[in-house]
Amino acid sequence: MTVPPSLPTSPTPDTTRARILTEAARLFVASGYHGVSMREVAAAVGVTKPALYHHYADKEALFLAMLEGTLAGLARLVEHAQAQAGVRAQLETLVGDLLASAPEQRVGLQLAGELRHVSPERRRAFEEEYRRVWMGGLTRLIDGAMQRGELRTDLPPAVLTRALLALLYPLVTGAPPADPQGTARALLSVYLDGATPR
Repeated sequence: MTVPPSLPTSPTPDTTRARILTEAARLFVASGYHGVSMREVAAAVGVTKPALYHHYADKEALFLAMLEGTLAGLARLVEHAQAQAGVRAQLETLVGDLLASAPEQRVGLQLAGELRHVSPERRRAFEEEYRRVWMGGLTRLIDGAMQRGELRTDLPPAVLTRALLALLYPLVTGAPPADPQGTARALLSVYLDGATPR
């Protein structure tokens, strides 16, 4: 989730929405879905509760808006990677962007852990969009590299995508590595060149 810039003294509706998302994300990460009330979000933002409901119909809508913001950020990462020439440049760009946005990615992952509290219909809709945008986008990138002969073809693109994400997971979970750039290069090398010494 992208953290919006600081707000001017007279917030416009767009900056108010951005501030709501930022403060709500902070509260949800700290206290969990059930530990946060709309009244607390309104107080943190400095708006009235009716003003908060003007922007978001209910707590679920607010929570899903935060996750949709995270997903939009992931879509931009895929788009930026796909604009590069060749799978190595694409994946180096993807990894670099993941590292640059690691704090936001960690927030997104923590919020996603609370998705189980959302109604089944809304949860299912979000999960389908996540699979289409993030998993689907990466799978298309991998499939393109396979079609160009840059990656092995004895495994389906979806399997190679999951392998990539499994390797990159430590970059955006838990405590940051001591050498994030070096760790990222090593993990990408394992993916592209194999784990045996060269």
